[in-house]
Amino acid sequence: MINNTTEDKTLESVIEAAEKKKPIGIFTWLCVAWLALNVAVALFAPFLPLQDPNSLESVPGLGISFHHLMGTDDLGRDIFGRLAWGSRISLGVGIGAMAIAFGVGGPLGMLGAYRRGRLDVILSSVMFTLLAFPSIIAIIGILSFWTPRSLSKIILVIGISSIPLVYRVMRAATLSVGSREFITAAKMQGARDRRIVFRELLPNVAPTGLSFLLFGIATVIALEGVLAFLGLSVPPDEAPSWGNMINDARLSLNDVPQNWPLIIFPSVLLCLFILALNFAGDRLRSYFDVTEVKL
Repeated sequence: MINNTTEDKTLESVIEAAEKKKPIGIFTWLCVAWLALNVAVALFAPFLPLQDPNSLESVPGLGISFHHLMGTDDLGRDIFGRLAWGSRISLGVGIGAMAIAFGVGGPLGMLGAYRRGRLDVILSSVMFTLLAFPSIIAIIGILSFWTPRSLSKIILVIGISSIPLVYRVMRAATLSVGSREFITAAKMQGARDRRIVFRELLPNVAPTGLSFLLFGIATVIALEGVLAFLGLSVPPDEAPSWGNMINDARLSLNDVPQNWPLIIFPSVLLCLFILALNFAGDRLRSYFDVTEVKL
């Protein structure tokens, strides 16, 4: 009798501990605030008192001053203004590409996992075959020949190449949720497929999708930096991005070695933004994680 009571109390304590979600934490809120600040700057850059990112009126290689908070590059362009305007390109590539990937791969992954059968076999065969090929090689090859390069072309190529990965993630999440008891109960009660998908499946799959969305945006922004380093992104004289600013700094730092802000500021900004996205995505995934102990 005593053993049974002790086991019951232990089980109750384990369940209560599992049900209590870990606090979000101050660092998570700092990451969210940093992300919100960058998004706000990207959205409202045309209305902010920033210098023209392509203006050559300043002194080349000028250090930090009151009028140039981060100095100027080797052509006399304000680094602070170019960083602010560059966020529009970097964030635009990340959000735009993942919007295409989730807009196509997300519904297909959920449809295949829910319907199963021949449809799932066909879709999975196509997507997993595409995943077998290195997408980065395909992206570099396509952008190398598809000239002149533009922001819309870069978003389209990266977005299409990300569809198979999003399909796999959403399919796995739907398969996990689709085997739960409440889905079976809804089917037994005669609920329509549309109601099951939008009322039962989608709300439970959305946290996984949102978490992967943040990871995907971070990956695409880093990929844009790699493409800019290879000279395959938006030309820096047309529009600045964090990636092509780092590439410009690499090329000009040998001639002007004392102009260290040219490479430090865009590199630190890019790393901090990707770090914040990854941490926020990981925290979101763990916060909404549902394990067998919590059921």
